[in-house]
Amino acid sequence: MNTMNTFSGKVFDPMEMIIDDVELSDIAHALSMLCRGGGHLKFFYSVGQHSINCAREALARGWSRKLALACLLHDASEAYISDIIRPVKVHLSNYLVIEEQIMNTILKKFGLDDLSAEEHAMWKQIDDEMLDNELAVMLTGEENRKPVKLAATPDFAEHSYRDIEQAFYEMAQQLL
Repeated sequence: MNTMNTFSGKVFDPMEMIIDDVELSDIAHALSMLCRGGGHLKFFYSVGQHSINCAREALARGWSRKLALACLLHDASEAYISDIIRPVKVHLSNYLVIEEQIMNTILKKFGLDDLSAEEHAMWKQIDDEMLDNELAVMLTGEENRKPVKLAATPDFAEHSYRDIEQAFYEMAQQLL
């Protein structure tokens, strides 16, 4: 059997994931420990912290709590299947299918499975713009990059995974 064990103690096959397998505490914990950029950054910066920054940006733009939650959870599948850097991910069609399947289950769990194409484009825009800002600060060779201006000031300071885990969980609770 191909099962995984999660932080909360759940055991399931991620290829057969159901809504009951999804646990906010598992997502918050795993994303707080998963480094962006495949770890090739100047300092540790987690997917969880990136997600919090994206949600804060949505709120700073005056977007709905639902869209802010979508921004917070946009990388939640990575809590179950890890992160693959974009230049590689686009070549892994099977990974993309698996990621979409898991993400659809997560979206259902949190009542986000009815997002419109426009709403998906909105959270994706924030994700791209946050990445642009992250690269300028965290990636060697990108120091001269002129990132797009954001409505909020992202928190790019180094934090412990425990602090990010708690902040992610609390923000999700507030947005739900």
